[in-house]
Amino acid sequence: FAAEGAKVVLADVNVKRLEDELADIGENALSVQADVSRKDDMERLARAAFDKFGRIDIMVNNAGFTHRNMPLTEVDEHNFDLINAVNMKAIYYSTLLVAPIMEHQGSGVIINTASAMANRPRKGLTWFAASKGWVVSATKAMALELAEKNIRVNCICPAESEGEALGLFLAEDTPKAREGLKATIPLGRFSKPEDVAEAAL
Repeated sequence: FAAEGAKVVLADVNVKRLEDELADIGENALSVQADVSRKDDMERLARAAFDKFGRIDIMVNNAGFTHRNMPLTEVDEHNFDLINAVNMKAIYYSTLLVAPIMEHQGSGVIINTASAMANRPRKGLTWFAASKGWVVSATKAMALELAEKNIRVNCICPAESEGEALGLFLAEDTPKAREGLKATIPLGRFSKPEDVAEAAL
């Protein structure tokens, strides 16, 4: 988005990651340390974005959390609640905050990141897949309701990416297991950050 000339507001709980991203983008960016699963943090984020740039044209809900691959009955309540908070409630909070701003502006776009698992669940990731199915369903309903306010809502369902979370998707994180997972992806490779970025643009 920054490369296309947009003014960007970044949010993350990880300060170092924010600083690194901000250094790459330059002056047309603002970073806010925030936990998207907390309403007060989301309110602070929306306020900071609006105070800095005077409007919010695009909201990308890209945060995600999953438990390690395991039988569904072994996922404890703490991890189940985290999945719901990060993957679902964060979208609820952000929509409550930015939709009124976008309506007042006369337009806006909300982009939710779901997962290929929303439509093609994997064994051992039941609650994660269910949360991403919720994202797809919520996106469709949001799009219907917000269309009359000239707010477009879409979602992206990327395949697994070869990042730090990949091992969580596997019952055993071995080279053989990774190759087996990759073989189930039609393109024959894991998704890349630029795949998601280009789809969002």
